[in-house]
Amino acid sequence: MKVLGIHHIAVAVRDVEQAVKRFREVLGIEAEIEEVPEENVKVAMLNLGNARIELVQGLSPDSPVSKFVEKRGEGIHHIAIAVDNVEEFCRELSSKGFKLVYPQPKSVAKGRRRINFVHPKDLHGVLLELVEEVSG
Repeated sequence: MKVLGIHHIAVAVRDVEQAVKRFREVLGIEAEIEEVPEENVKVAMLNLGNARIELVQGLSPDSPVSKFVEKRGEGIHHIAIAVDNVEEFCRELSSKGFKLVYPQPKSVAKGRRRINFVHPKDLHGVLLELVEEVSG
């Protein structure tokens, strides 16, 4: 079980296309937009070299991201760390009493990543995503 570094910092937005334009003005980098139906979101990943910023928009009013934006407004939604084995990481955290959002890690992004989240009530209000990149 190993933390590999920061994978991304997610920013919840109302309109991902508009957000990409604004971030492009500041950072001068492009982003591809894709839907992640497993999480009911549309995302754009801005690669900064050593980390990424993920702009994330809910696809429906009942999406957790849409609810977040409705309740709190746009802004930082979660921090994601890259791990070498998400399954093992989740078992270890569960054994220590941490609440995970999903009972088992989920495959997302067409199987390219496996993820789970540590509930923010267990981490001082921070939603922490665990991300394992899956080689194809």
